Amino acid sequence: MGVTDCHVHINLLREMRADAVRLLTHLDPTTSRYLEQPRAFLDYLDHVGVERALLINYVAPEVIGYTEATNEFVSGYAKADPERLVAVGGIRPDHPDPEREVLRLTRELGIRALKLHPPHQWFRPNAYTDGEIPSLARLYEACQRHRVPVIFHTGTSVFPRARNRFADPLLVEDVAIDYPDLTIVLAHGGRPIWMDTAVFLARRFPNVWLEVSGVPPRRLLDYFPQLPRITEKVLFGSDWPGPGVKDIGENLDAFRSLPLPPEAMRRILEENPLRVFPRGTPP
Repeated sequence: MGVTDCHVHINLLREMRADAVRLLTHLDPTTSRYLEQPRAFLDYLDHVGVERALLINYVAPEVIGYTEATNEFVSGYAKADPERLVAVGGIRPDHPDPEREVLRLTRELGIRALKLHPPHQWFRPNAYTDGEIPSLARLYEACQRHRVPVIFHTGTSVFPRARNRFADPLLVEDVAIDYPDLTIVLAHGGRPIWMDTAVFLARRFPNVWLEVSGVPPRRLLDYFPQLPRITEKVLFGSDWPGPGVKDIGENLDAFRSLPLPPEAMRRILEENPLRVFPRGTPP
């Protein structure tokens, strides 16, 4: 087994809104090259000791700039080594034909999971329950039927125009109840306001996983004091090259410095990601 980074942003900078790019203050030409050249990025993963990376993409033109074209981009990028590069795509929460789109993304583009970003897409994950976005029910049902994990951004976002009232992970509880066979990942663990809520959901529901990217690794036990007792439900992620995350290797080293037993480290870094995102190339 090897380490899986469950949250890496591989996106074209030219597709981002200018005010969003300005928050990525540590970007340099080397980082920019990794974002556009998958072979260079794979060499970087080798250097930092990471075997697989989930390439997180989503659709949010109003906040970040990403359109549906991000799916074609990540699909092509991951083809450099689909065993190691796991393509994560996006979909609008109000997509008029989510069943067809899920099949297109998975069967034609090799997308292995979907990312929904409520603060950037301006929606409640449970907006199907009151009829506000009825197509969400069809989206979740399609993902459940075809075993496509759904990664929800939970916790605050500092990007301009992000609306953090949609970031509470408790809004995902209805989804976990209504779609018990849908694999749900709570990205960022509700940082920093709703961390206890995210832990509660991961402990309550067999199909909910806590992913801890975007939280300073050395402070994970401060933010998640219950983490040593729930390591069987936790996924490692770096959130590179997001704000404040300069290097995957530094992030991984800081995580490994935590006072966790070796078996807990192995579960979080290696075993749990394989349960949620199994090995193999897309069909």
